[in-house]
Amino acid sequence: MKVLLTLTTLLTFMLFSTSDAPNNFHDFKANDIRGNEVDLSQFNGNVVLVVNTASKCGFTSQYAELQELYDEYKDKGLVILGFPSGDFAGQEFEEDEEIAQFCQANYGVSFPMFSRTVVKGEGQHDLFKYLTTVENQDFTGEINWNFEKFLIDKEGELVRRYRSRTTPKSDDIVGTLHTLLNQ
Repeated sequence: MKVLLTLTTLLTFMLFSTSDAPNNFHDFKANDIRGNEVDLSQFNGNVVLVVNTASKCGFTSQYAELQELYDEYKDKGLVILGFPSGDFAGQEFEEDEEIAQFCQANYGVSFPMFSRTVVKGEGQHDLFKYLTTVENQDFTGEINWNFEKFLIDKEGELVRRYRSRTTPKSDDIVGTLHTLLNQ
């Protein structure tokens, strides 16, 4: 009887502990730039481009192309999510309100922005632990700099990953985006 009870307890623990492990992008939550918790499962059925952003970086001008891409494809199922980070040379404002004001005033950003997020190293957000380790056709490993991009399909699977120098409206991103939106 005691062995059966222990075995049942072990099986129950295994069932619940593995079911809680993230399987894809939709299993995560993050705080938006206003501090509200966002369940990323709400983007199920959309193609998502996740970008770690910074307001004071040589790549900051990519906000303009990100906004253009969003304007062009949001009605077709694209969502762009910006995750500001100060992990690279402190190139982000400290306060979320400053980040939001900067993005709106300088680039008219209307796609969802999230609270300043640790994307590398100690304190790394679980979403970015997942995005930097899950297999994809490009590469895995730490984020090297601001404005790396992660393209996620409608089912929440990471499909492509791009380094900072790949611009949002590059042929590679737009071509893959068209394929994913038409699936």
